[in-house]
Amino acid sequence: MATIRHVFTLRLSDEVFHKIGQLASKERRSMTNYIEFVLLNHLAEVESKDQEAANSGAHIE
Repeated sequence: MATIRHVFTLRLSDEVFHKIGQLASKERRSMTNYIEFVLLNHLAEVESKDQEAANSGAHIE
């Protein structure tokens, strides 16, 4: 089964664009793949914190 991909425009400053390009190159990834990788890691971290908060009864925003 094919993965559905969404295409959209992302505007970045020159500084951010070049930093992402450098980091992607170090990881031997395309910029698109690197951005997706970073976002997935961040989402996993947020979900983990939310789960920890739910288990402890605390509320995090």
